[in-house]
Amino acid sequence: MTSRSDNGEGKHSMDLFIRILVILLSIFSIIRILQDAFESIVLPRKVALRFRLSRMFYIGLWRIWSWVAVKIVRAGNRREYFLSYFGPISLIFLLILWGVGIIFSFAVLSWALSIPLTAPEKMITFETYLYSSGTMFITLGLGDVVPGSALARFLAIAEAGSGSALIALIIGYVPVIYQVFSRRETSIALLDARAGSPPTAVEFLRRHAQEQERPEITLFLRDWERWSTEILESHLSYPVLNYYRSQHEHQSWLAALTTILNVSALLMVGIDELPSTNARFTFAIARHAAVDLTQSLKTATPVPDPSHSRLSHDDFKRMCTMLAEAGLYIRDDQETEQRLCDLRMIYEPFLRVLADYLLITLPPWLPEPKSVDDWQTSAWDHFTEWSPAKLAEITDTIIEKKRPVNYPIKSHNTNHKARL
Repeated sequence: MTSRSDNGEGKHSMDLFIRILVILLSIFSIIRILQDAFESIVLPRKVALRFRLSRMFYIGLWRIWSWVAVKIVRAGNRREYFLSYFGPISLIFLLILWGVGIIFSFAVLSWALSIPLTAPEKMITFETYLYSSGTMFITLGLGDVVPGSALARFLAIAEAGSGSALIALIIGYVPVIYQVFSRRETSIALLDARAGSPPTAVEFLRRHAQEQERPEITLFLRDWERWSTEILESHLSYPVLNYYRSQHEHQSWLAALTTILNVSALLMVGIDELPSTNARFTFAIARHAAVDLTQSLKTATPVPDPSHSRLSHDDFKRMCTMLAEAGLYIRDDQETEQRLCDLRMIYEPFLRVLADYLLITLPPWLPEPKSVDDWQTSAWDHFTEWSPAKLAEITDTIIEKKRPVNYPIKSHNTNHKARL
């Protein structure tokens, strides 16, 4: 009899210990979920904690998503189309994860405390607690399950308050994300006509080579210095923006950041009659953005590797020739090339790591021959007289300020046609 009594007391003590442990874990889970939501939505700074729910969620989901994307054939831009879904879908899944986590944690807490409930079923089970928790979280208030004690009412009020607060934060959070995304993409779209598709530093300088247009380079650098700052702050505060893809082909926030760094590096090396002061400021904040975003995404360690140079010696010679043809002269010697190489080694490894992680193609240094800008073409252009080739000819006219050869002009105004 004594042995049976001892066994009963030991089992009761073990059950009590397990219930206390479950209660503590449930309270901890509720606090951590609410803290993670607060840090992700409200707190305007980067959080250094390694074990965050949202961070682990994005790392795990992106590994699966990117693995599937790599298996997709590039033909028809299907891979990019698939990747464009990740940003919005991951945001929705994260919000659902927070809600489900709170509902489940409150249900477990109520079950561990054996909260009395008035319910239609005679036997109160964990499913009853889970159902009650769900109705409290979304403040559904059906009235079929009612808390039966002061502690139960307190937990119901606490959960309803947490659910209302989280839903209110989400309602304000989603529009902010899309406002920041829209602002980012507006600036990126401006690069299309100014730097080509994909944007390149050489093409940008060529299109602003005219003497009367050179002051535009200084204004451009000031605008993109501010844009780089906004990228740094917004993408650290809202990491989901790193995964949002641009709406147009050959465009991305990483390609734009790369182009800005390349332009700044070229001006810092020295191009005749072009100032380098603003280039140094823009280069500093753009590199700051690349480094901090690499660190925040916990990507692979950036390692300078001259063997994987994005600008070979022959490409450097071609670049000097192309700029000289446009009236921009850079010293074509070994010292200049080495200075440019040194500058590239302090930012290109970070860009390369980000590109590998996010599956984004970095733009080249030199423009592709006979490339067509995105603004020049659409699905309709292939069925009209405004073919991509003709639009490319028009672009040359805009850039080089010369009249195209054999360009037919159709107009109902005879006098206007005669003047042309």
